[in-house]
Amino acid sequence: MTDTAPRPTLEAVAARAGVSRATVSRVVNGGDGVRDILVERVRKAVEELGYVPNQAARSLVTRRHDAIAVVVAEPETRVFADPFFALQLRGISKELTAHDNQLVLLLTEGRDDHARVGRYLAGGHVDGALVFSLHLDDPLPELIQRAGVPTVFGGRPGWSGDRRDVVYVDSDNRGGARDAVRHLAGLGRTRIAHITGALDQTSAVDRLDGYRDVMADADPRLIAEADFTPAGGERAMRELLGRCPDVDAVFAANDLTASGALRVLREAGRRVPDDVAVVGFDDMLPLAEQTDPPLTTVRQDIEEMGRLMARLLLRGLDRGTPREGAGDTRSGVVLPTTLVRRASA
Repeated sequence: MTDTAPRPTLEAVAARAGVSRATVSRVVNGGDGVRDILVERVRKAVEELGYVPNQAARSLVTRRHDAIAVVVAEPETRVFADPFFALQLRGISKELTAHDNQLVLLLTEGRDDHARVGRYLAGGHVDGALVFSLHLDDPLPELIQRAGVPTVFGGRPGWSGDRRDVVYVDSDNRGGARDAVRHLAGLGRTRIAHITGALDQTSAVDRLDGYRDVMADADPRLIAEADFTPAGGERAMRELLGRCPDVDAVFAANDLTASGALRVLREAGRRVPDDVAVVGFDDMLPLAEQTDPPLTTVRQDIEEMGRLMARLLLRGLDRGTPREGAGDTRSGVVLPTTLVRRASA
């Protein structure tokens, strides 16, 4: 074993800067009331000595842990296989890093994990939580409310009841779906099918509603349920070809679903877009550019959604408001979507 040098102390910084220990404490903990010239001397001493504040002691002063829980209501097999989650986590991580906060990732595999996450959030380990990919029967919102943790949700809340004290960030799923279906109709397509996402999630419900806004009189057999995965897209596309062989267009709930549908169409000898036009949702790069043919899709800024979730939470913590569960208004930020045209439609 090698000897390690002792860690610089608050007293050592104070001696180097020529100020009191209390002055150093106020500077490193972000307090007010210290003259600029002294702040500069303290910061210079901190840099020269390589002083790192003790987080436990700092938390006693600031009442902050500088840690944010990111709760994804999906099993790890889904989170690490779907690039959507990587993009959203990247946006969150960038924003938290810019504000010197740590990201604590919590995934849920089943009911036991929900209870574990609830206990962790209630234990005072983090300053707040960012929660996304919720399902309609998910117990997490109730557990989070009981924990009293400031929270921002990713996606429009879909749980029932009178709770309107929710801060969330979402994309215009319904409007984006309308744009996709109108584009297909504008190409002269009349048998436009929709492959849904998991209908226990509000994003999938909103995209289905957007499809129905345009195709109010559509044959109900043109709607096939899937789960936002390539395998689900393959299965649903086979169902559609079996019961509606005259289908001439498909709006898929996301790009992964569309990629599965494209594989089945190719295997069935259907030319895209000549025989069947296909539109996805997400504009997941590089996937959307690498499908055969490249995918026309609805773009949502997934990384920006993550950044905005983190930004709203950190602003609320800095202001001391709002604490999820303590207000009386629902505050939602809905980001616009854009149709990106490529070769598939």
